[in-house]
Amino acid sequence: MARVTPLSGFPEWLPDGRIVEQHVLDVLRRTFELHGFAGIETRAVEPLDQLLRKGETSKEVYVLRRLQEEPGEDDRRDKQLGLHFDLTVPFARYVLENAGRLTFPFKRYQIQKVWRGERPQDGRFREFAQADIDVVGAGELPYHFEVELPLVMAEALGALREIGVPEVRILVNNRKVAEGFYRGLGLNDVEGVLRQIDKLDKIGAAKVAELLVAEQGADVEQAAACLELASIHGEDLSVIDRVRELAGRHGAVTELLETGLTELGALVEAAARRAPGVVVADLKIARGLDYYTGSVYETVLVGHEQLGSICSGGRYDTLASDGKVTYPGVGLSIGVSRLVSRVLSAGLVGATRGVPAAVLVAVDDEASRDRSDAVAAALRARGVPTDVAPTAARFGKQIRYADRRGIPFVWFLGSEDEDGVVGPDQVKDIRSGEQVDADAAAWEPSPGDLWPRVVPAAD
Repeated sequence: MARVTPLSGFPEWLPDGRIVEQHVLDVLRRTFELHGFAGIETRAVEPLDQLLRKGETSKEVYVLRRLQEEPGEDDRRDKQLGLHFDLTVPFARYVLENAGRLTFPFKRYQIQKVWRGERPQDGRFREFAQADIDVVGAGELPYHFEVELPLVMAEALGALREIGVPEVRILVNNRKVAEGFYRGLGLNDVEGVLRQIDKLDKIGAAKVAELLVAEQGADVEQAAACLELASIHGEDLSVIDRVRELAGRHGAVTELLETGLTELGALVEAAARRAPGVVVADLKIARGLDYYTGSVYETVLVGHEQLGSICSGGRYDTLASDGKVTYPGVGLSIGVSRLVSRVLSAGLVGATRGVPAAVLVAVDDEASRDRSDAVAAALRARGVPTDVAPTAARFGKQIRYADRRGIPFVWFLGSEDEDGVVGPDQVKDIRSGEQVDADAAAWEPSPGDLWPRVVPAAD
């Protein structure tokens, strides 16, 4: 058989890694549902013309074609299909198709695989699991949802702390603050300024200042003011006061700026009460601001900031439109595979075992396998995950088989004495060596051993 060549960018976890991923997904799902988000799933493909509405994504889209497709068949872009590269495009289509049957504001969560044809690197994959939450309205969407969503995400990610996932910081900004300030300075190429500010972490303040002067036409004072705004961050309302002071000093106070500061202040104030220290206002957050129209969010793992944002999103006033009704929304998206990859590769999290079975029922000989199967069936009927030894090998070998798989208990059938009396079954904890009489109709492992658990790696 030819040697198998791995494909980069397509993560395949070992069983214990898959248990970690499933736990993360379960925690996210449970938290989203606690807050009233309904789960949906959309198809994996969308018409290519819909996927390519934003031209910069064209290099990332995988096209779906039949191997035996005839030349010229379905060459029109609106007839071709591509794998979705995020969950926003399919959600927009889903809202339009089902608007008459949905109740607005509609709160949805969606956990699915997505595909992107980009260069694989640490934490970036070509196929990965993504988890989105969005609230979408019909015609309008109250601002308080922009406050609610990052707090829901903070709760979901905070629930993962108990298994060893690092602390997170949700960095927030507001498009109206940035745009209002730049226009107040006299810089009308808002998108261009934001593109340069977005490079701060990569090339530094001095180089960004040069680009603002050379490419956006800013003077030295305007460039310095933009960088000073980007340097403001904090967890309380002092951030709002600092922005107002800066704007007043440069004559950049505008109505749009004040609207944005009021909204950002409401978010910071609510977060300080409900998730202190987790949500931080950071005025340099610029990613996606050409798309978003209000709040914008990015999330980093504390101590692993070099991984980049594991969760991002914001407010958008035009998720979709049917020509009569516009559907504004606010959403956040977690790169689940990126998060799981980081905690596994860093050795932060592990599973207590890689298989669900808590018990391995030993087999004395093949003639008595039916007895072993009956014990396993009785345990499973009571909710105890159980496997049966694959061969009637020596008991030592069966114990080693259980140990290699991480199964904590081995069940031995009662033996028959000279008078034909069958003694009690026994179960052995192969970690401690303790062995006790057991009845399949009553025995059960401790709650901590019943199912695999995800724990900090130190445990």
